[in-house]
Amino acid sequence: MTKLEVLARCPSIRQLDEEQLGKLAEICVEEVYEVGDSLCKQGRTQGKLFLIAEGLVGVYLEVGPMTERLLQSASNFEVIGWSSILPPYRCTATVKAIESTKVLAFDGRELTELCEQNPVIGLKVYRGLASLIAVRLRNAFTQLMGVTSMDYES
Repeated sequence: MTKLEVLARCPSIRQLDEEQLGKLAEICVEEVYEVGDSLCKQGRTQGKLFLIAEGLVGVYLEVGPMTERLLQSASNFEVIGWSSILPPYRCTATVKAIESTKVLAFDGRELTELCEQNPVIGLKVYRGLASLIAVRLRNAFTQLMGVTSMDYES
């Protein structure tokens, strides 16, 4: 699958037209992470935003020096590492590859500059991220409360 095809399938940026997606494709690079590799580390400055092209990652909360809990997972066409474009640019969780994972990686500064120089792209990117963050927070809250999604939606 090409970069453009992966970008077009991402729910967080599906509002972008082909020309706008092309601008995003120009600034991302393909990277591969093997099982156990970290994409983001809790508490550290995050430099990249990732769009998963193919694979599976786990989002872990480090609750102690040797203890972590799996909060959520992310797979094809999902975005992780948004801390790279949101101050204070610190990861709130650790993200590790659960299986071999191919991503489109964006330098956070470069993506921020693109969004600032192209306000329409910026609006759509940040609106999509806000929606994604809201869904992830709702899922985390549901998990915290020990409620299944069926119970929550009833």
